[in-house]
Amino acid sequence: MEIGLYTFGDLPVGTLGPEASRRRLSEIVEAAKLADQAGLSVFGIGEHHRLDYTISVPVAVMGAIAAVTKNIKITTAVTILSSSDPVRIFEELATIDLLSGGRSELTVGRGAFIESFPLFGYDLGDYDALYEEKLALLLQIAGSDEGVTWRGRFRPALEDAEIAPRPYVKNPPIWIGAGGTPESAIRAGKAGVPLNLANIGGEPARFRPFIDLYRRSFRDAGHDTSAMKVGISSHLHVQKDSQTALDEFYPHYASYIGHNLPNGDNGWKVSRDDYQRLAGPRGALFVGSPQQIIDKILYEYELFRHDRFMAQIDIGGLPFDKVAKGIELLATEVLPAVRKATAGATPLSAA
Repeated sequence: MEIGLYTFGDLPVGTLGPEASRRRLSEIVEAAKLADQAGLSVFGIGEHHRLDYTISVPVAVMGAIAAVTKNIKITTAVTILSSSDPVRIFEELATIDLLSGGRSELTVGRGAFIESFPLFGYDLGDYDALYEEKLALLLQIAGSDEGVTWRGRFRPALEDAEIAPRPYVKNPPIWIGAGGTPESAIRAGKAGVPLNLANIGGEPARFRPFIDLYRRSFRDAGHDTSAMKVGISSHLHVQKDSQTALDEFYPHYASYIGHNLPNGDNGWKVSRDDYQRLAGPRGALFVGSPQQIIDKILYEYELFRHDRFMAQIDIGGLPFDKVAKGIELLATEVLPAVRKATAGATPLSAA
């Protein structure tokens, strides 16, 4: 199994401004360096268009990471495809692939936040139609080494258009990021692309039918099952002592959830009881000692037999020294144990 990290670059509440943003971006690049040196597999960069986040242009941060890393895969997490231009997105993917020597990926989704739609002149009434059309165009561009001809509703037509540059490796992975709706599972399966499920609140067991539907749709569409991959993304904080991890992460987690839900500061106020429940053995939140994180990853592996686990470990202004320690523990204690436990298991793509 691959273990990776992702970030949205959120700022602690009340710390807006250029200096805070500069420091936050520097920490993100440093975290990616540490993850690369420690042997983790993937580093993901999210996208928001608000002053309380530092990343509105993921490709710029990915380029900085590509320049200081050697092995780690670099992906978006996620690209809000509905309010983006698929031609430009593929050109960015290819450029990062060239800069990194073939380590770029793309994760696309509709976006849980909607600030980018009015910002770039899109009508929220076209929310689903935009995504369907732009995903189809992006996948057509990715699958073609020749000129692209295209007709659609939401952008000018393409006539044998040359899309440049081409990536360093043929067909860099394009994942679909989803929140658990059946339509998303079917869409990814029919398209024949990997699927990443973001689970930040629901009990993992209830997503088993969603993953099964993706795999069934993938096979029914006749795609090569070697490309059928599943990733699970969750919030995580790991420290040597479980109680320390719980106590020190709670204020950051509660602030992040309460401030960053679509309803803003009127969103979900996480009580300590809610938090403890989510962090329990069958909850969605990964907080505790390395062994507790191992146990929960393996519990989900029994449910999903997934290929990748992605952890958001820097939310709510968590101090960078805690983030760095979490990266170390993931790499030195969690990853080896998970790989040992899953070695030799038959991937569901081959079952």
